[in-house]
Amino acid sequence: MTTLKGHSSYVSALTIHKNSIYSGSSDQNIRLWTSIPSDPASHQITPPSFIVATTRSPVKSLVISGDNLFSSHQDHKIRVWQINHKKNHHRYKLRAVLPTPKDRFLSLLLPENCVQVRRHKKCTWVHHVDAISGLALSHDGSLLYSVSWDRTLKVWRTSDFRCMESVTGAHHDAINAIAVSPDGYIYTGSADTTIKVWQRRAEDRKHSLVTALKRHKSAVNALALSADGSVLYSGACDRSVVVWEGGGGRMAATGALRGHTRAILSLAATADLVCSGSADGTVRVWRRGGDKRYSCLVALEGHGGPIKSLAMVGIDGHIEGSCGSSGSYLVVGGGMDCDIKVWKLSVPNKLVFTTEVVAELERA
Repeated sequence: MTTLKGHSSYVSALTIHKNSIYSGSSDQNIRLWTSIPSDPASHQITPPSFIVATTRSPVKSLVISGDNLFSSHQDHKIRVWQINHKKNHHRYKLRAVLPTPKDRFLSLLLPENCVQVRRHKKCTWVHHVDAISGLALSHDGSLLYSVSWDRTLKVWRTSDFRCMESVTGAHHDAINAIAVSPDGYIYTGSADTTIKVWQRRAEDRKHSLVTALKRHKSAVNALALSADGSVLYSGACDRSVVVWEGGGGRMAATGALRGHTRAILSLAATADLVCSGSADGTVRVWRRGGDKRYSCLVALEGHGGPIKSLAMVGIDGHIEGSCGSSGSYLVVGGGMDCDIKVWKLSVPNKLVFTTEVVAELERA
């Protein structure tokens, strides 16, 4: 395990891009860790990091599309940074703040563009009016989706950063998480305990509700999808990770992964592995078997508090085949202890895997 130190407040966002880690924190900084340690156990010294962006508000989420780094914030804004590949130690240029001045001006021209956001306050529909809790990109990178504690889902065009749509009242309470599948379905998880599935209509390119998924007994905090979009994982304050299978509007709960002693705050998935980060300070790594049963490979420890963000990537020639995933993976966790932990996980082929099943899939 390697500990990456640099942030002065909790690490709320992580993303891995081209062998580097980007981290966002409530200290209002975005850091770039320029080399992911392939063998964390051999690193006693923290790898170098650079502050590539200093914002004016705590960072909530990070995503990357091309040369653009998108960050969402507590101050209701999305910031777009131009990645400098040649000079990593230089500050990134701020390209735009969403909504853009042009978007704000055009939305003011018509009275019907103003919506009620508080009892005695109106705002144009392009604005979020509370913390933007999550960002996600469409499969082709042409659209950026944002969700907020203001209960809205917004759609932005990445070519010109224009707000194309706002789904007002998408949930009855704050929206905490979003995930987008390769076939275009959008999943939003909320404090109202539900997960909603959305799809873009072909006729007018607007998003409509497909179905609402109900299984959790408390706020949904995190979502993650398998690579093909056929399996959805949701983590909630009820300490469970619910497994949904079927894809799109056919998603149905097939069971729940249990083992954490406190709320699930973050999730990451790759191949047939899913990681869950919890307020109990541990990261659990689960593996899906050929019989659709899950085993807990390991409970990773090291953080001194709740784990707010997770990322996972395959390294060292990992293989994803009909026999399941094998090889090595890096699991990266960001915590409320201000640290980033990096673990290397070696996963053997399923055919020779003999670890004891710690927690099986609890049937719905």
